[in-house]
Amino acid sequence: MKKQILAATTAALLSTSACADVLGLYIGGQYWNNEATGLFGENDDLAEFNFEDEQQGSFFVAFEHPIPLIPNAKIAHTTLDTTGMSSLTQEFEFGDETFAAGSNVNAVFDMTYTDYTLYYELFDNGLFTFDFGLTARDFDGDIAVTSMSTITDQNGGSSTVTLTGDLSVSEFVPMLYASTMVGLPFTGFNLFAEGNFLSIDDHTLYDYQAGVGYELVDNFVVDVNLTAGYRSIKLELEDLSDLYTDIEFKGVFAGVVVHF
Repeated sequence: MKKQILAATTAALLSTSACADVLGLYIGGQYWNNEATGLFGENDDLAEFNFEDEQQGSFFVAFEHPIPLIPNAKIAHTTLDTTGMSSLTQEFEFGDETFAAGSNVNAVFDMTYTDYTLYYELFDNGLFTFDFGLTARDFDGDIAVTSMSTITDQNGGSSTVTLTGDLSVSEFVPMLYASTMVGLPFTGFNLFAEGNFLSIDDHTLYDYQAGVGYELVDNFVVDVNLTAGYRSIKLELEDLSDLYTDIEFKGVFAGVVVHF
């Protein structure tokens, strides 16, 4: 009887240890230096803007577990904004305002979003991992176009008139999610790639990153992985809360991922 109790206790401890090994909390962030190119507008009336290079931030939290059929969960937040200007070659309507051809307009373009992802770890042998799932991308955007013009009255006086057109976007967009990592044995380095993709109706969106990681800390309590690579985000939208875009953000990033 004592042997049976000892065997059952040992099995329970081994089972608990195994679950602890596969339970994981991941917290990460990155600093992204990007440039944006493209055009946007309302009701298919698009104008091309010269956008400023920006430094953006993003972070994520992910939880993985060993329970079959129940997906792992990840929440990621990405700041995606820039400013730009355009010299209009034709009349441009945006946010209930009409901007005359030949005028100079300034834009504040903010399409910051939060991703809610459920995914399965389809393969993991210690050197190669592959995850696949679905993402609900929650856009929380605010786009503004502004122009200033000087008007001279009959008495020779002048006044400045400012026109501002605003458009807000708050919608969920479903996307496919995939992630993979390949370890380089005995080096501490790994290669990784991750992305979200959508091509449906007249929307084409992708958000991918690829790079190299280095395992700075690896012990029983915590793992710390430094990352660097390239990221690109494409927003080709048609009538997302009346917003039409064909814009790409791309550039290099550096980040860190902590695994508890």
